[in-house]
Amino acid sequence: MAKHLELGKKGEILAKEYLEEKGYEILDENWITGKLEVDLVALIDNVIVFIEVKTRTGNFFGEPEDFVNSRKQQLLVAAADEYIYLMEHKGDIRFDIVAVLFDKKNNFTIKHIEDAFWPTGN
Repeated sequence: MAKHLELGKKGEILAKEYLEEKGYEILDENWITGKLEVDLVALIDNVIVFIEVKTRTGNFFGEPEDFVNSRKQQLLVAAADEYIYLMEHKGDIRFDIVAVLFDKKNNFTIKHIEDAFWPTGN
């Protein structure tokens, strides 16, 4: 497996563990529909949360969450629309980002950004 894919998988595992410790129920991991994917789909307080996990080994080029650009947000919204339709969910939803940042000694920090963005009419 390519190094960046290994890093991404490691970040997703850490994000999942972090969210579970915070009381989130993980409904799906790497949920795919067509060419769209959501890293984690979770439930907390009857709210379905669509979570993008970004993992980096440094922040020289920006924080991990900075890489969830408007195009990525649109893709996540499209995937969420399909998920909601298929699961017949009628309640609240939100979009979160979990940023995992490793340092040179392989220590990491996790930043959970709730309500990181909201779908726009673009």
